[in-house]
Amino acid sequence: MSQKKSFVIRIDNDTYKALEKWAADEFRSVNGQIEWILSQKLKETGRVKESASKTNNKKNL
Repeated sequence: MSQKKSFVIRIDNDTYKALEKWAADEFRSVNGQIEWILSQKLKETGRVKESASKTNNKKNL
């Protein structure tokens, strides 16, 4: 498992409330939701590739 980097993020209250609602709708924490959003966008724009294990898991479904 890869190590995670901690950092502070400052966002306005309305954005946080929207993220909090979205996260709750998908049974994630706000932190988990932000990680998921960033991960999806990085993959979508071709800035990172899916790991081999995740790709293999999708093939097995």
